[in-house]
Amino acid sequence: MGKDSKEKEQLDEQQTAEETVSENADNAQAEETAAEEAAGDKTEELEKALAAEKDKLLRTAAEYANYRTRTEREKAGIYANAVSDTINEIIPIADNIDRALEASKNAPEEFRKGLEMISNQLKKSFEKLNIKSFGEVGETFDPEFHNAISSVDSDELESDTIAVVYQKGYKVGDKIIRHAMVQTVN
Repeated sequence: MGKDSKEKEQLDEQQTAEETVSENADNAQAEETAAEEAAGDKTEELEKALAAEKDKLLRTAAEYANYRTRTEREKAGIYANAVSDTINEIIPIADNIDRALEASKNAPEEFRKGLEMISNQLKKSFEKLNIKSFGEVGETFDPEFHNAISSVDSDELESDTIAVVYQKGYKVGDKIIRHAMVQTVN
């Protein structure tokens, strides 16, 4: 029995060694699978975090672009409002100079020339600021630009034209600063 028991022991040891190797291989494979699953979970988490950060970055860029556009529009509006407020204060002076020119027909030539120079200088300043006057006799009446305060019958002018201008209108670009006060033809 000695030999058989030694062989049996060797077979048992060999079988135990094979089982240990098999268990170690199974354990290694299980560990590898667990590591792959953990790495896969970690990759998914990183991809989600990356997508969230990318989304946040895109939103921030869009917000900045909107902010920049809004502030540029506000700056332009502030400038237009400042010009229009300033011009509203200067327009009565221009009206008075025009009235003085009309009334100075019998005045001395030097006086009239001085008024014309002031009027021309004011017109040049208006041109530099892109301020245009409107509302002349003979123009077609447009309620967007003109304020009709009366109407008359006339054989000389066509219907819906301006017969008399009581007060010129002014605009900066497309913004109307003051409507022209006119008399229209029926």
